[in-house]
Amino acid sequence: MCRWTTPALRPSVPVLSESTRTIERRPRTRVRDDETPPLELVESKLAIPFTRKGIVPRPALVERLMASFSVPVVAVLAPPGYGKTTLMFQWAEADDRPFAWVSLDRRDNDPKVLLTYVAVAVDRIEPLAPALYAAMSAPGASIRAALVPRLGAALAAMTQPFVLVLDDVHLLRDRDGADALTTLVEHLPAGSQMAIAGRGTESLPIGRLRADGRVLEMGTRDLALDVRDASSLVRSAGVQITRGQMRPLVDRMEGWPVGLYLAALSIKAGGREPSSAAALAGDDRFIADYIRSEFLENLSRTAVSFLTRTSVLDTLSGSLCDAVLERSGSAKALRSMERKNLLLLPLDREGTWYRYHHLFRDLLRAELNRREPDLGATLLGRAAAWCEENGRPEDALEYAQEAGDAGRAARLLPSVMLPAHNHGRLTTIRRWLAWFADHDLIGRYPAVDALGGGVLALMGEAAEADRWIAAAKPDESGSLLPDGVTPYAALLAIVRAAMCADGARRVEVDAALARDQVPEESPWRATALLVHGIANLLNGRYLEAEVDLEDAIEVGERSGSPDTAAVALCELAMVAMARGEWGDARRDARRAASIVHRAHLEEYVTSAMVHAVRARLALHQGDLAGAHRDLVSAQRLRPRLTYALPWMAVQVRLELARAYLSLADRAGARTMIREVDEIVRRRPDLGVLGGELDDVRRQISSGPATAPGMSTLTTAELRLLPYLPTHLTFPEISERLFLSRHTIKTQAISIYRKLCVSSRSEAIQQARDLGLIGP
Repeated sequence: MCRWTTPALRPSVPVLSESTRTIERRPRTRVRDDETPPLELVESKLAIPFTRKGIVPRPALVERLMASFSVPVVAVLAPPGYGKTTLMFQWAEADDRPFAWVSLDRRDNDPKVLLTYVAVAVDRIEPLAPALYAAMSAPGASIRAALVPRLGAALAAMTQPFVLVLDDVHLLRDRDGADALTTLVEHLPAGSQMAIAGRGTESLPIGRLRADGRVLEMGTRDLALDVRDASSLVRSAGVQITRGQMRPLVDRMEGWPVGLYLAALSIKAGGREPSSAAALAGDDRFIADYIRSEFLENLSRTAVSFLTRTSVLDTLSGSLCDAVLERSGSAKALRSMERKNLLLLPLDREGTWYRYHHLFRDLLRAELNRREPDLGATLLGRAAAWCEENGRPEDALEYAQEAGDAGRAARLLPSVMLPAHNHGRLTTIRRWLAWFADHDLIGRYPAVDALGGGVLALMGEAAEADRWIAAAKPDESGSLLPDGVTPYAALLAIVRAAMCADGARRVEVDAALARDQVPEESPWRATALLVHGIANLLNGRYLEAEVDLEDAIEVGERSGSPDTAAVALCELAMVAMARGEWGDARRDARRAASIVHRAHLEEYVTSAMVHAVRARLALHQGDLAGAHRDLVSAQRLRPRLTYALPWMAVQVRLELARAYLSLADRAGARTMIREVDEIVRRRPDLGVLGGELDDVRRQISSGPATAPGMSTLTTAELRLLPYLPTHLTFPEISERLFLSRHTIKTQAISIYRKLCVSSRSEAIQQARDLGLIGP
């Protein structure tokens, strides 16, 4: 089961054609032509928001922010409606430093997405190294071990100070993403800052930064308006009231800007006296009551329906709203609404896309549930249909799942899951699949089951992959994948063959079915040929296997399946080495390495096989330095090779064991064999690989024992290693890895011993020197 190359994802909202801020910035909407970001960008997320009429200037707060340049983190945290984003904008206008801006949304809870936006935002201030984008485009790049260290090094190398603003940070709940941001703080160049704004944050260690004196905090009291500023805000809404009338209103609202603004709208729309508007209280519950009883009651039934029903949408456009409401004229309504108040925010200069103020949307959605409790799913379904018809399959899937439409979600998932996997968005994939699992839908949709099992296998999540594939039922309808040519049944056969769940003989049956049913024009053809070749290898038919593997290489290179071609070349190289045909093996290995390099697959799980083969070949030629580089690279990838893909996991470890034996490192070889034994315990019938295991075991036992070193790091220890350079304590690491504190401490001590160091800091430096973790 290998990577499938697919067209790039469409953005969630249109990519803008021009800059969307008044502050000068480089107007690139994509990174340089020789770089490929790992996903399409929603340009409005990278734009500093517009200056709007009626915004109240906050010069004292801006001066305080500008004076904080020696503090690496600024945290502006307050409930909704306190003008946090507006303050960040005013700071950006006043400060001489360039600002990189990322407006977070729920999809940034995938750390690959979050780090990509951070990188692109900073790149627009000063170009980052092309190698960084190559790493980010690599489908298997580890967040902790590869991307965070490389992005951190790129930030540290920047020549001018800057401010990185992360708006709506309360939406970031993913701990891996929060850990990544915290680590990046340590790499900011002198005079640079990370500014976070949101309702609050439980994921970032503000308390620790506060204790270290490394954060400037602003909260509700700082952002509350006084009488003068409140008067300016109310006047901007077209309401004239005296200072004496304003004071009780400010006191009652406790300076809450959005409450004051809504009160002004109430006065204007309903002819209320300022004294009666002062009866509003400054919290969400009273504002919700106010919106229901005063604000909405002063609008027409049509306007209320428009507001509440479109609150199901993350972003709004005229045509999308028309589809959801089954009416026309929404674009005009949006433009009119945007001119009248500050609660609908434009996302582009063309006036095409908007979003509601977060608080306003939350309250409108609650009102929809109160007024029309059964309508939400219908509206979301219409949104999903519009997105599907307009080339936005990911948005369609999100809306379909929120609507509870399992059929549509199952139809859409195959078109988005593999592209997301190829871009390394593993957290997003887990969330999509978790929805099916949470709704007890595993085993209901053959394509979802097959793809879910296959992708989970590539992610190394063997137990979950087994669960999905075990539940998958044969599809007798002859239905096809979104490519229009590949039967679902053939895909399921490919995955089952790759996972070897029922032994080598069953692999042969599944692989034959896949080869026979996947047509030549299918993007899965190369993978089908590969698994058939693997089936022949496991059953000792080497000549037949070579024919399949040669065909897999040809088709893979032609159809854009580089990892499939690279694996097939490595299989041929291993066969050649077994025969003593070292020249042929070097030729195939060089070709595989070239494919991996061109496709930026160095961090992809299947490339462990390339590194293992190259290490053995380097040792055969006496190239110890080259062998060390490849052995280290294979070490980094080894933890992701589990019994989910047992033939590959065993082959890689056997090749590494042979390499260590060539170095007289029996301790390293013995570690590999122990891991093979654990895989074979779960997948006992792997054909001829069992005989190879016995042969390597005999070679190990025939020589003297050696002292443990880097080669003896276990997969568990290699998983822990990237956490050591982070800010996380051992108890916090134990929570991330779902292990006990005692286990983490024991593993850390073992790492120190094997790296010949005595402390965490020394282990970090040694691991960096060896290449086991990034800079």
